[in-house]
Amino acid sequence: MVNRRIAIIPARGGSKRIPKKNITDFNGLPMIAWTIKAAEESKLFDRILVSTDDTEIAEISKQFGAEVPFLRNSFADDYSTVSEATTLALQQAMEYWNEKYNVVVQLMANCPLRNSADIQSLVSIFEAKKRTAQISCFEYGWMNPWWAATINDTGKPTQVFSETLSQRSQDLPKLYCPTGAIWISTVKALLAHQTFYSAGYTFEPISLKSAMDIDDYEDLEIANALDVDSDYSS
Repeated sequence: MVNRRIAIIPARGGSKRIPKKNITDFNGLPMIAWTIKAAEESKLFDRILVSTDDTEIAEISKQFGAEVPFLRNSFADDYSTVSEATTLALQQAMEYWNEKYNVVVQLMANCPLRNSADIQSLVSIFEAKKRTAQISCFEYGWMNPWWAATINDTGKPTQVFSETLSQRSQDLPKLYCPTGAIWISTVKALLAHQTFYSAGYTFEPISLKSAMDIDDYEDLEIANALDVDSDYSS
């Protein structure tokens, strides 16, 4: 059976740390354009849907090739999870187009350095291993959580993992952090659980560069310093 896949790009308009973050300039284009490009170039999807509550984001997304036939009618506040927003968008899409899909891939617009090859690789792994839910992650490097500490008002640190202070970093287990770059689920599992963290979910590593989540201006400055594809224009 051929898998029918839908890519959903959540992009609400109410971002606080970077106002209008999803359409702010990133290397000369609205940030969301890079994610639309990656989804299109992967050639994996029957639909590439942007889920937004914002008409400006909707218009810009359509200019760059995504479909935005409806606006998000809930789960656009500061408290709803992105999984809830994507589940709603999936339900709206199935009703609007009267279509069924096997696999849903959530691509966050604030991860513009993830590319089509990353998407192809993770979707291939997901389907080959017959997984039901898979979340992209990256391996911690120089930001080693094993050395994490809290600091009180006087500057005195308290180690979170005091047992590792006498161990070499290369002798410690690898640690991984989830990133919003590429989350994948069977449609059945997402509709049943309303979250990508459904029973039996797995992590799948991608490179630190591809995993970059842009949440604030410091993140944006770091991401702008990295190489991106330069041959994409509107």
